[in-house]
Amino acid sequence: MYRERVGGGSKAKMDRSLTATSSRAGFNLNGKDTNKDRSSPGSSKIASSSRSSYPNKKPSKGEGNIVEESETDSEESDVSGSDGEDTSWISWFCSLRGNEFFCEVDENYIQDDFNLCGLSSQVPYYDYALDLILDVESSHGDMFSEEQNEIIESAAEMLYGLIHVRYILTTKGLLAMLEKYKNAEFGRCPRVYCCGQPCLPVGQSDVSRQSNHLDLDGAYFGSTFPHLFLMTYGQIKPQKASQDYIPKIFGFKVHKP
Repeated sequence: MYRERVGGGSKAKMDRSLTATSSRAGFNLNGKDTNKDRSSPGSSKIASSSRSSYPNKKPSKGEGNIVEESETDSEESDVSGSDGEDTSWISWFCSLRGNEFFCEVDENYIQDDFNLCGLSSQVPYYDYALDLILDVESSHGDMFSEEQNEIIESAAEMLYGLIHVRYILTTKGLLAMLEKYKNAEFGRCPRVYCCGQPCLPVGQSDVSRQSNHLDLDGAYFGSTFPHLFLMTYGQIKPQKASQDYIPKIFGFKVHKP
């Protein structure tokens, strides 16, 4: 009986050792490979799909082109949206650098032939320049050369200036210039005792190309405007300075000879 118990115990030990050894080697007691179950086709697909969805994955050439095309389309749509907003020639001209002194002339004023009396003889290509200002498409636009188109554009700028000098003497024109005056868009006086008094534009001559300030023709504002402006809005007329500037050298007044 002792031998049988010993034999039975040793046999059980051998069975357990065989089971442990077979599990380490990847085989169960039925002779099936357990390592194959760990690397099944389903698990490999899941692993590959998880790698493909990683944020740092670089797109292939085809995917990159699709992304770039979509971004380009969105940019083009933004540009087309901004271009869709129509801007009149008058607004565009007044927004140019150096044209800040101009106010926007009402198109109804320009369309009245009475307000344009005598200008046709002063401006070359008058009709085409007027159509350009009013954004009227001309059927003869393709007939002109590039040089002639540049002349028409220059004539349109000149015509607008000659219309502008008449418009700012009207009620609407004075109101438009008043807003610019309040915002000090014409600049401020640099004198110390003027205390930052806003300025007004004035032309030394009413004839075109006789007096200029930088690239601005003084005739586009005229010699009448500032005086009529201050007569119309007398409440904004600046007061005389209460102090006079006294030149000094080392604290002593400079006496005139």
